[in-house]
Amino acid sequence: MPEKRQKPGKQLILILGGVRSGKSAFALELARRMGQRVTFIATARAEDEEMRRRIEEHRKARPPHWRTIEARLEVARALREESDQAEVILLDCLTLLVSNLLLEAGEGACVGEVEARVMAEVAQLLAAFEDGTTSLIVVSNEVGMGVVPPHPLGRAYRDLLGKANQVVSQAADKVYWMLAGLPVEIKASGLAATTLQPCKAQCDGQT
Repeated sequence: MPEKRQKPGKQLILILGGVRSGKSAFALELARRMGQRVTFIATARAEDEEMRRRIEEHRKARPPHWRTIEARLEVARALREESDQAEVILLDCLTLLVSNLLLEAGEGACVGEVEARVMAEVAQLLAAFEDGTTSLIVVSNEVGMGVVPPHPLGRAYRDLLGKANQVVSQAADKVYWMLAGLPVEIKASGLAATTLQPCKAQCDGQT
């Protein structure tokens, strides 16, 4: 793998963790501190009432002046379109982007073909970041630390997300691991480390 080129003035930051670990709340706080002009790229799909409530909770936690772009797929295109408008782009989340790609392919799809599409989407995302001037924060779940999923589709999803996380972490300037709302920096570039307090009470419940 070629060595990643460090570009001053922008950063690629990956935030990993389990469900309800405080990933999104930490990402929001980090984006606030990194710039005033923030674009939030949402990959969630409101397919039922519970998901609609979750999306609404996330929406209320964001500052009203932030731009929100809904992009279930082709996130790289949204990133390129927003690059000239924003200082920081927050993608929440890679987890659902991979899920959307897997579901789009259908349960009977060849795993190899789906993996190729996921890796292509991730490569396009990283290329859009490299070509632009905007910092990018990517939120993603770590799903490989629990029990093995009982169904083939679940196992395929676990593997695909794990591979996507690895590719993004290799390219990232910084990687944070979230534990019970506390950020642990597990990868740092030569840039000065950002010190943040644990997530504020108003952000509690965001993942």
